[in-house]
Amino acid sequence: MTLEERIFDIPSEHEQNVCGEFDVYLKKIERSIGVSILSRDGGIKLIGNEGQVQSAKQVFFELLELSRRGNRITEQNVDYAISLAMENKKGALLMVDGDTICHTISGKAIKPKTLGQKQYVDAIRKDMVVFGTGPAGTGKTYLAMAMAITAFKSNEVERIILTRPAIEAGEKLGFLPGDLQSKVDPYLRPLYDALYQIMGADSFQKNMEKGLIDVAPLAYMRGRTLDNAFIILDEAQNTTQAQMKMFLTRIGFCSKVVVTGDGSQKDLSPDVKSGLEVAEKVLGKVEGITFCKLTSQDVVRHPLVQKIVTAYEEYESKTARRKDSYDIKHRKRVRSASGT
Repeated sequence: MTLEERIFDIPSEHEQNVCGEFDVYLKKIERSIGVSILSRDGGIKLIGNEGQVQSAKQVFFELLELSRRGNRITEQNVDYAISLAMENKKGALLMVDGDTICHTISGKAIKPKTLGQKQYVDAIRKDMVVFGTGPAGTGKTYLAMAMAITAFKSNEVERIILTRPAIEAGEKLGFLPGDLQSKVDPYLRPLYDALYQIMGADSFQKNMEKGLIDVAPLAYMRGRTLDNAFIILDEAQNTTQAQMKMFLTRIGFCSKVVVTGDGSQKDLSPDVKSGLEVAEKVLGKVEGITFCKLTSQDVVRHPLVQKIVTAYEEYESKTARRKDSYDIKHRKRVRSASGT
């Protein structure tokens, strides 16, 4: 096999950011792609077959460009750059990084970090109703919140409405102690946390008092028509078919709706179909409605979370296949026994 050698220059001011402390990122790229990487003054030497060298070069090129844009390179950046290079998706990481939605109160840029997240954000910009599904850590709710706040601040909508079904782990509001606010707060806390981070507590509180931001359980949407609003339904896997229909028929003029959920985290009883699952079957071909499915590749939390999500996805897929196989065999036995 013929080996290729390529020199890739990395300016000294970007070297630690791109290669990682003690070259930890460099070693990860070397292991993942199967290329040999030698450090040299002002850069690195790549040694391997043509495909390996090209993939490694693409990874370093995109990481260096991220560093030049002022980003602190993370392990997640490196892992994602490697996966994109292995799929020969040139420039994808830089395209994703170039889409800043808004900034947090501390000045941190909020932007999609994967192609799946970018497609999700683009769908929210384009369509009136978007369903974002996928495992924990894929940014479904956080990105939707950032888009809602951006639309609100730019006067595209007059208010933000955030809602969740207030039934989780078998608890119903009527059986919980305290007044309404103390009952619903635990269910809505993740939404509050995101709003505080992006808007700041003072701005959030003022807009809440003016009625411009409304955070409430899904049951309180009944009977309302929601005009000129950006509406987010979170944890939609815990809606019933009737609740989902009720919610979607609340949509008014000049409004935008994002529905987020994770089908693997359903808290409904086994005999109740999730409204999220039914909606995809019923509305999948309706113009103006987009379904975006995020996967373990879009997880942007600790790298271990991505491994956990992938492991569960594989387990659940195998379990589903075994169940399908059992159901088919069972039906055959029933038909055989009945003589049909």
